[in-house]
Order: sequence, then structure tokens, then C-alpha cells
Amino acid sequence: MREEGGARVVTAELIARARSGDGDAFRELTEPYLRELQVHCYRMLGSFQDAEDALQNTLLAAWQSLGGFQGRASLRTWLYKIATHRCLDARRAAIRRPPKEWDVPGVEPPEPTRLGEVVWLQPFPDALLEDAIDGPPGPEARYEQTESISLAFVTALQVLPPRQLAVLILRDVLGFHASEVASMLDSTVESVNSALKRARASLQRRWPQAADREPPPASRSPAEDAIVAKFVSAWESADLGALVALLTDDVFIAMPPMPFGYEGRDIVVRFCAGLFGAGRRFDLVPARANGQPAFGAYLRAPTGIRHGTGLYVLTLTGDRICAMTRFDNSVLPWFGLPRSLPSR
Repeated sequence: MREEGGARVVTAELIARARSGDGDAFRELTEPYLRELQVHCYRMLGSFQDAEDALQNTLLAAWQSLGGFQGRASLRTWLYKIATHRCLDARRAAIRRPPKEWDVPGVEPPEPTRLGEVVWLQPFPDALLEDAIDGPPGPEARYEQTESISLAFVTALQVLPPRQLAVLILRDVLGFHASEVASMLDSTVESVNSALKRARASLQRRWPQAADREPPPASRSPAEDAIVAKFVSAWESADLGALVALLTDDVFIAMPPMPFGYEGRDIVVRFCAGLFGAGRRFDLVPARANGQPAFGAYLRAPTGIRHGTGLYVLTLTGDRICAMTRFDNSVLPWFGLPRSLPSR
């Protein structure tokens, strides 16, 4: 969003009013950028809650430093600079939620095949993405906006060093020019290009974009709906055979903030069999997270009340499921889902 012509005059008037202490003018200035800044903070931090905190810190810093805004860059670029530095501060503080112990009563999980590195990962509600990623990225962006909010991409970002992370997002996701990024990070173009080269190499190792994988079906397309319907039917009826037919050979389950990970169809099915054991049955309520199909899972109790146990997010490839990410039930309210459902 660029301030041109009459819009630039209006923006200058709003800045003048905001500098004089007009909170309404400041809100009018910043409101068009809030959603995209929130998504930027989420990519930087991998956590919905941490992104919320970083966004609020960004707005406070912008309000306090508005007098120093010289207009050499656009207001949007200036806000991204502040947000990026707030996120870098948060990353360097290294205050992250610790891993959690297994907390599913009555279920003994199989031995994990690997431990997750990003236990602080949280899902991002699609309802908050609609106004944030619709606009075209900058001319130098390498990734589609929907692709760059996927759980796999955001997870891969989290293991990058903070400065490389910032450079890659600003250059390859948002499409800012190298000179703009250098200004944002108080650096040089040469330093930015060097950091970008290292970040791309690291990301390629951890997120190779699976050249041998089929792309997922389009969001909310009939093809996606068909996979989702089969998954719901298999999960709600505890039909392991039907579930097996939906999974790729190398399907992976992650469960942040628990560090357990299960890779491979056989071990994933054993894990699901444990969840369904002793007659446990679930109802699924649809949602969407990170541009992907998601479901609130509700365990049917003998009383008829169904208790929310978590949120599952599916990663699709072709007509199969290649990953499932389970989040605990604390995230359900972010998706407008209740902690429990009444008896039917």
C-alpha cells in the first residue's frame, strides 16, 4: 500500500495530528497495516501469542517514536522496520514456552521416532489472514503468500538465526529490495545479500519444497473437500483402514508444545490406534489454520458432553495427507471453537 497523490496529503495530515497526541489519527494511520504486521510477527516468531505481543509492542514503539518519522521511507516500511526489530528482540531474549509432558490420560503413546525442534509453534487462524495476504507481495518475492504461511514453512523458518530469518522474510516473502532491508536492519546491502544466501541454503535443507511431492489441492476446492470428508469419516468412526488409505508413506505427526514426533505411516497409525483405544470416539468440528484444513477434536464422554482435546491441522499433497499437527485445546478459542460441546 503506497501513499501517493491525495493519499500522501491525507497521511501527512494524520501524522501531524498523531504527533500532537491524537490517538484516533494514529489508529487511522496504522489500522490498514495491522493484519499484515501481525502475520509478519507470526512468521518471525512461530507463535500466535508471541506475535500478538510483538504487534502491541510495535504499535507502542511507533506511537512513541512518531516524531522521528521523517518520511524517507513509506509509513508501511517504517512500521515493518519497527516490527522486525521488536521480533528480533523477542527472539534474542530466548524466552520460549518449555516442552510439555504427554498429557492425554489413559493413552500410552508409542516411542517417538524423533523429537520436535519447534515446540513453541502455534497455529494461525485463517479468519485473520483474509486481510493480510490478499495483496500482491513486492516485486522480488520468491514465495506465494499462502505458501509462506503454511505450518511447514513457518516451522522451517524458526530454526534460522534471527538476522537470517528477518532478511529472508523481508526479501523473499515480502519482496522488499535489498537496499530497503539494509535500511530496516541498519546494515549494508552486502551484509543483507550474504545473510540471504545463507538463509536460503539453510531453508532449502530443512524445507526442500518437496519437488517430488504433488502440490496440495486448492484451498476449499472440491478436491480438498473430498480428502477432508474422507478424513472426518475415518477419524469419527475410528476406521484405521480408511485412515491408512489417506496417508502418505512418510506421513509425519507433530504435537507442539509436546516434543513428540512420529514419522512413517505404520507408527502414525499406531499412535492413532492408541487415541481410539478403549472405545474413545471423537467428533470433529471444521476450522482452518495457516491456509490448511483444521479440526477441533472433541472426545465423546459417557454423559454425552464432548470435551475439546485439541486442534488438528492437515498438510495435504495431491489426494493424500502428508502431515498432521496436533495442538492442545488451549488454541480452540482462537478459532471460535468452544472448550466443550453439549450432548446431541
